[in-house]
Amino acid sequence: MESYRSFSTLAAALLAAVSITTAVVAQTLQHVSLAGQLLIASPTIGDPRFDRTVVLMVEHTPNGALGIVINLPLEERPLAGLLEMLGEKNPTVAGNVRIFAGGPVQPTIGFVVHSAEYHRPGTVDIDGRVAMTSSREILLDIGNDRGPQKSLVAFGYAGWAPGQLESEVKRRAWYTAPADPQLVFDEDRAKVWDLAFARRTQDL
Repeated sequence: MESYRSFSTLAAALLAAVSITTAVVAQTLQHVSLAGQLLIASPTIGDPRFDRTVVLMVEHTPNGALGIVINLPLEERPLAGLLEMLGEKNPTVAGNVRIFAGGPVQPTIGFVVHSAEYHRPGTVDIDGRVAMTSSREILLDIGNDRGPQKSLVAFGYAGWAPGQLESEVKRRAWYTAPADPQLVFDEDRAKVWDLAFARRTQDL
């Protein structure tokens, strides 16, 4: 009788483990990553921080999501002054850089969205055409003509907790569109939302 009970307990434990594994696999299969896509704020998004914004999605996993707003320019600064503000003095750096508000989360942290031919340790490859690096070294390279061909410097980011972005997309707070390097780097920032909105596709 004791061995029967032991067998029954073991069988129940195995069945429970299989059920948990199946649930995890199903959850993973259901996840659709938006990394490399553009998020376009709905006209009825209801959050003034994201009014008419376009967000380049850098990362999107079951654990949450991170993106950089690409159409909220703040000001233009000398690159040398920006580096000095970050604690890096370099007299060889030249030129100005346009600063963007990348999102409401941690607005003192800088990110450089750039063309993918440039790569250094820590660079995040987003879609093979666009990448992101967060370091003073990339700013030094830009100021010394060793940087990426195209770049956008932003402070702060947009972040979502697990399941939050999926919920916002389902209630039509955001639309999606394929990322386009021309929209990310070249278009007049005042036109980016209209152009991206015209290209919107079906969301999650």
